[in-house]
Amino acid sequence: MLQQFDERNRDLIVNVGGRLAHRDNAGVSPFDSAVQGGDAVWEGLRLYQGRIFRLGEHLARLRRSAAALAFAGVPSDEEITEQLRRTLQANGMTDEVHIRLTLTRGVKITSGMDPRLNQSGPTLIVLAEHKPPVYDQSGLSLITSSVRRPPPDMLDPKIHHNNLLPSILAKIEANVAGADDAVMLDARGFVAETNATHVFLVTAGVLGTPSTMACPEGITRAAVLDIAADAGISCRVGDYSLTQCYAADEVFVTGTMGGLAPVTSLDGRVIGTGCPGPVTGRLTGLFAELTARSGIQVI
Repeated sequence: MLQQFDERNRDLIVNVGGRLAHRDNAGVSPFDSAVQGGDAVWEGLRLYQGRIFRLGEHLARLRRSAAALAFAGVPSDEEITEQLRRTLQANGMTDEVHIRLTLTRGVKITSGMDPRLNQSGPTLIVLAEHKPPVYDQSGLSLITSSVRRPPPDMLDPKIHHNNLLPSILAKIEANVAGADDAVMLDARGFVAETNATHVFLVTAGVLGTPSTMACPEGITRAAVLDIAADAGISCRVGDYSLTQCYAADEVFVTGTMGGLAPVTSLDGRVIGTGCPGPVTGRLTGLFAELTARSGIQVI
């Protein structure tokens, strides 16, 4: 899974602190907390026909994360939505758009880690790109990373923070192995998620997914669980080992950037028949129907 440059993004207009500028001219202060220490929270949003899917849920998670980090002066949902709208309008975007929404603690009066040095309020960054779902629907190849997801007593994954080095290190291992992405385990050795997505498996018609003890509470993951329940597909949320994934009939991953994508190989083991499975296909179709009819209209 190597994302390619999209020529439509060459002259993007980005939004930093409410200021719209060409991607080559936009600037984040070197005193900003995101630069100083990765002190920021973020959301990945997707635009479908002028509507942002589950925007309310994304903004609620952003707000919870900012509260956990004691951010002061967080913009209201209405203010954030208006900046999203301004950015999308400036780029003439209506569909197949991925938005990286970042809220930093803001600009410091002098360099340092102390949050008391932040006295001007948070910085909101809106980066919208023309970007269809990024994963190959014919099937992904995964490996297991040596990098573990930390437990809540080390760095709570319920904070959707910008400290993504563990994911980057895991992705490096996947790249070296020639795989699309890497499965990451929790401190106990159970599957947590991949470096970029949540994991689902299907065994004897029953859908399973790891708990979120060591990974974020995914918005797309929650949507898939809702869809499965409505479709009468049994699901179990709990602890899953790699062995259970190896032996599963189907494995797929979920995320805002890639939607639902089947996994056909894990650590050299062929998953199921080696082709996308029927439950994965059914849920992919139901998810497409959901995104086509729901979301907050912003354009």
